[in-house]
Amino acid sequence: MGAALSNSDSFLDEVAEEVQRDKLYGYLRRYGWIAVLAVLLIVGGAAWNEYRKAQTRAAAEATGDALLDALNQDDFAARADAIAAVDAQGPAVAVAALLTAATQEEAGDIDAAAETLAGLITNGDIPEMYRDLAAFKAAMLPSDDPAARMITLEQLAQPGQPFRLLALEQMANAKLEQGETDAAIADLRSIVEDAAVTRGLRERAQTLMVALGEPIPEPETE
Repeated sequence: MGAALSNSDSFLDEVAEEVQRDKLYGYLRRYGWIAVLAVLLIVGGAAWNEYRKAQTRAAAEATGDALLDALNQDDFAARADAIAAVDAQGPAVAVAALLTAATQEEAGDIDAAAETLAGLITNGDIPEMYRDLAAFKAAMLPSDDPAARMITLEQLAQPGQPFRLLALEQMANAKLEQGETDAAIADLRSIVEDAAVTRGLRERAQTLMVALGEPIPEPETE
């Protein structure tokens, strides 16, 4: 009796498995195209992403080559025109504008350099870091308005700003020109004591402090 029941259960299991297989094959015949389409989409999407990456990389390399060719121009005006003619996209727009402004400044055309940098500063499509760099470069241009220059530097010298220490250095130099020695030393001390300061910037600040007769702060020890 037990053997008969066991055989019966085994037979029912086999029947159930066959039914499940039939259902699975039926689903595959009916909806298998969805799985095939999904595979094609995944493979096609990966191929498209690789193509776009290759295109982006090729465009970036072409822009870089064009900028290098432009920088090889000996004449300042020709160099500026060649840089401006480069079809830059994305962050390369900021790089091209910064190079253009630098070339214009070298040529002595300060107004043109200031205008180029102003256009970059107000370009909302450019990452903020490049706009801050343009603002810093603009503040370093010769100017008849030292008050406006100092306001810009003070904004760039706020905690958390990427060019804070460089802005402090320029503020110290400007204050020394105005005879504000104590305020300049305070800025230099802030630079030297900042944990993020680079070696070159620290050495410049320390050298200036020594020239002003100010003792150099000792590095903090744990």
